[in-house]
Amino acid sequence: MSEQIFFGDVRSGDEIAPLSHDVTATTVVLGALASRDWRPMHHDYDFAVNRNGTKDIFLNTPNQAAWFERYITDWTGPKGRLGRMTFRMKDSVFPGEKMVLRGVVIGADTDDSGCGWVEMDVTLLADERICTTCSVRVAVPVNAEDNPWMRRGNDWLPNPMTENDR
Repeated sequence: MSEQIFFGDVRSGDEIAPLSHDVTATTVVLGALASRDWRPMHHDYDFAVNRNGTKDIFLNTPNQAAWFERYITDWTGPKGRLGRMTFRMKDSVFPGEKMVLRGVVIGADTDDSGCGWVEMDVTLLADERICTTCSVRVAVPVNAEDNPWMRRGNDWLPNPMTENDR
């Protein structure tokens, strides 16, 4: 189990330790299977190469999302709770490549309910090529008694309030 990160431990500019994984055909196929994505470009080499024109089968969107979620929650510890995650896929991730996720904290604040929020930018690289960029807003406990998973209603606001929302 990973160590719990607390809001007071986080500073803008903090770099998160990278997560590396050697992508195999099994990585690609099991990710597609887990997300019930039966499209052949995620399990059928011949279809991916000869019909889609790619160099191999490749990670699907939910599989990439799961890797981002794992990376973030491995860092936050068991009480970290994702509030929002958006990502932009720029290139595919193929078997035989080394996938590396890298993250940096770009901001941290508390909302009106006292929930501690961390904003992060995360990048997924495959063989040093930027494949996907991700923006994250994750809640972390402000102290040992706090647990973002217990927040409900007005105590759980994963989208920051703007002047138009008030």
